[in-house]
Amino acid sequence: MAATNKPIVSVIMGSTSDLPVMKKALDLLEQMEVPFELLALSAHRTPEEVTDFATHAEERGIRVIIAAAGMAAHLCGVIAAQTTVPVIGVPIASTLSGMDALLSIVQMPGGIPVATVGINGSLNAALLAVQILAVADADLAERYRGYKEGLKQKIVKANADLAEVKDYKYKTN
Repeated sequence: MAATNKPIVSVIMGSTSDLPVMKKALDLLEQMEVPFELLALSAHRTPEEVTDFATHAEERGIRVIIAAAGMAAHLCGVIAAQTTVPVIGVPIASTLSGMDALLSIVQMPGGIPVATVGINGSLNAALLAVQILAVADADLAERYRGYKEGLKQKIVKANADLAEVKDYKYKTN
């Protein structure tokens, strides 16, 4: 994917206070060279703007939406109800340890799917977005394969490092 000023992923937050949680998603999209936009929209405080965003996302070239919200977390479902673009919900831990947001996002009614990652799981949301996009983008698929290989190599190295630990009398490997 060449650098462009046209986003194909929208990262939407209910509030800018969600930005620290969403940083992992933004960093991964940047690493994978996926053009994205970053917006704050609220299902409760800016409902008209959410409707305008959702109903025009596809025609603007948006192919995946990552929506993060805490507490009642209606943002993800409200967007999904108004677009055919895949929506990935990130429940934010703000109250009730994030369980309120998780349940609000994952319990969508039939016909209005929202893919849901774990509480504060923005990295997995971005990885899922990359997987969706990579189906039709061989270069992105190759970058994603490289990312997965890097994860594998971290574990290989960790096991090599653990094999060098000699501080225990009964450690057998």
